[in-house]
Amino acid sequence: MVAQDIIIKPIITEKSMSGNAIKMYTFKVNKNSNKIEIKKAVEELFGVKVAKVNTLNVKGRLKRQGRTQGYTSDWKKAYVTLKKDSKAIEFFEGMV
Repeated sequence: MVAQDIIIKPIITEKSMSGNAIKMYTFKVNKNSNKIEIKKAVEELFGVKVAKVNTLNVKGRLKRQGRTQGYTSDWKKAYVTLKKDSKAIEFFEGMV
C-alpha cells in the first residue's frame, strides 16, 4: 500500500488537539493497516521521526433518520507519538 492509502485523514477534536503539546497526533487510518505500516506512512508523508503508534478499532454507531436506522462503518484510529528530537507536524501548528 502507498502512504496516502494508509493515512486517510487527521482527526481534529479538542481532545486530540490537547496531545499536540507532547507531540501526539491522531489519524483515521486504513482498517487493514498495522502499526509498522502506519509508522512508515507518517514518517514518509510528514518527514518526522515516530517513537510509537497506538491503534484503536472504533465500532460504528447506530444512526437514525426518521423511521429507518442503520450503523455507520467501523474504522481504525491511530495515536502517533513523535520522538523528542523530531520536528512537529506543520499541518497541526495553526490549529492550537
